Amino acid sequence: MAQRDYKALLEKMLTGFLLEEDPLKAMLEWLTEELMRVEAEAKVGAPKGKHSQERTPHFSGYRVRRLHTRLGTLYLMVPKVRKGGYIPFFVAEKKRSEAALMSLVQEAFINGVSTRKVERLAKSLGIEGISASQVSEITKGLDERVEEFRTRGLREEYPFLWIDAIYEKVLVEGKVESVAVMVAYGVDMEGQREVLAMEPMWEESEDTWREFMKGLKRRGLKRVWMVISDAHRGIQAAVKKEWLGTVWQRCKVHFMRNILARVPHRDKRRLAEKLKQIWQQPDRRSAEKLARLIIEEYESKYPEAMSCLEEGLEDSLQFYNFPEVDKRRISSTNVLERTNREIRRRSRVVGVFPSVSSYLRLITSYLMEYTEDWANEYAYIKPEKLRPVWSEALTQGAN
Repeated sequence: MAQRDYKALLEKMLTGFLLEEDPLKAMLEWLTEELMRVEAEAKVGAPKGKHSQERTPHFSGYRVRRLHTRLGTLYLMVPKVRKGGYIPFFVAEKKRSEAALMSLVQEAFINGVSTRKVERLAKSLGIEGISASQVSEITKGLDERVEEFRTRGLREEYPFLWIDAIYEKVLVEGKVESVAVMVAYGVDMEGQREVLAMEPMWEESEDTWREFMKGLKRRGLKRVWMVISDAHRGIQAAVKKEWLGTVWQRCKVHFMRNILARVPHRDKRRLAEKLKQIWQQPDRRSAEKLARLIIEEYESKYPEAMSCLEEGLEDSLQFYNFPEVDKRRISSTNVLERTNREIRRRSRVVGVFPSVSSYLRLITSYLMEYTEDWANEYAYIKPEKLRPVWSEALTQGAN
């Protein structure tokens, strides 16, 4: 086709896209259809409906598949191939979490779960009607990618580190047990969020948390400014021993819950509104002054709650050591809580995981996607807010 013909065809196509309600989405739909057509024809060895001696399998209609994108949800008409199946490359490469779910279904079947239950599980996960060969194809190499992500090298410095544990029910030697996966999120010197580690543990203790932190060191992490977590004693002890000079910030949200647990339900809301004001003060001195006023007002009525506030207050105000940084970003573990809720929403349909490896595979696959998404977003903390603190630390170190 001549260059002029190509230009005329392109102009005609673009005009058609401009008439659509969402031109960019329409262009993306067309592109995915063309990519699938070319890839499927290459797999079969011939275009659909054409005779060819090179043809190996045959086409067998289409199946509808949802693909969530930043432009909205696309409904793909994926070509079905009789032998070997066909999965579009852009689905196989980008949807690791879906691959983990498929692998989980396959493992559940291998471990003796009934066919009907597996079908029901698959349907609830949105992967109804997929063949065994397609499952094998899309899960090929998933474990290697997960392991590579979990053991990759880390930067030497992450100013802020959030750590927590997620619990799920897992089948272990025929018994259902609660297994923890310890997760660490970090913000680098460019202000970008990143999932740093996820490790399965049978208990949350000082020893297990120390081993978790040693693992971060072995992968290259040398310096952390502040660790944010709940008040688990094992975490506190591990931070003190493994990260000398690192500040520990007690999550203000967990701290408030601890205080309010000692207050009658009828008074929780009123006291919660007053407590919130502590961590919204412009500086530490103002926060401490307000806390003292609240303690004086309520210590006779709620002595246990006020004792809890007094004992834990200092640890909950450590974010004031970094006045340049937005305190809402570093005063709580909310950054973990939102992600953890999303993970639990997806894992809830599984119920009991057939093995620790399937549980870890699923969680890691989701966290890999979150890390990639964060890399394309604006910085969680503006880098220019981190550099003054970093420069001051270098100056103090030199002195």
